[in-house]
Amino acid sequence: MTRQRRDSADAPTARLSDGTYAQIVESTFTSGYELIVDGTPQSHVDLEDPTHLHFEYVARMGAVIDQLREPGTPITAIHLGAGAMTIPRYIETSRPGSRQQVIELESVLVNLVRSALPLPKGASIRVRHGDARAVLRALPAGLRGSADLLVSDVFAGAQTPAHVTSLEFYREASTVLAPDGALLVNLADGPGLAYARRQIATLRAVLPHVIVLAEAQVLKGRRFGNLVLAASARPLPMEWLPRLMAAGPHPAKVASGREVDELAKGAAIVMDDAAVASPKPDAGIFGR
Repeated sequence: MTRQRRDSADAPTARLSDGTYAQIVESTFTSGYELIVDGTPQSHVDLEDPTHLHFEYVARMGAVIDQLREPGTPITAIHLGAGAMTIPRYIETSRPGSRQQVIELESVLVNLVRSALPLPKGASIRVRHGDARAVLRALPAGLRGSADLLVSDVFAGAQTPAHVTSLEFYREASTVLAPDGALLVNLADGPGLAYARRQIATLRAVLPHVIVLAEAQVLKGRRFGNLVLAASARPLPMEWLPRLMAAGPHPAKVASGREVDELAKGAAIVMDDAAVASPKPDAGIFGR
């Protein structure tokens, strides 16, 4: 997860409500730009090619999204956490005509992103401001049971807030999904995967079909990194996914079936009253 970047004193910057700063800087080793929040890289955007998913975990999300419905057909998607809107841009480009809703707490972050990294013209991407869980609960009735995809990628700095990690939250989230819709969750954990195991067990209690995508050493609990959980009430389309993940460009493993059973074995389901934020990585992991 370590990467270098070209920080600039005159790069577009905004102060968030918690006093931390968001900044958009030019990427060093690839085309495009990165959104850095409180020193943590949160998004990468290539305006010339929105299908260029540079961050490994985002590429894994994209691979799952590509398996949903027929290739190129529009979908209805809801995104919890805006970042630089990498995935909404990807969907708009790869599936023109998709209907998308983005929920983001920090309006100044959205303004920064829209100003420095404009969204594609004509894109049907609506932004709603507020807490992810509260706004999700208040979405119009017409969206309930209609989403082909719900992406939960909520971070406060380098951590996922506790209130979007519980059984109650996942129950609320599942109500917006179509019967065969998929929920994608980005989380980060370190050696032993204690946090990730609890999240897998909790998610499976609501949406029983769960797969986990991550770099092999992360999935084995040997080092800190991102894991993508994909979950649905029905079996997920996986025919080509393991081969795609193994091929790279960021080789990864797909855990399903018995492997997921083992990951969740003995892990406690997380309830609201016991939920905690995800582990905070050591600052050195991002090359700071």
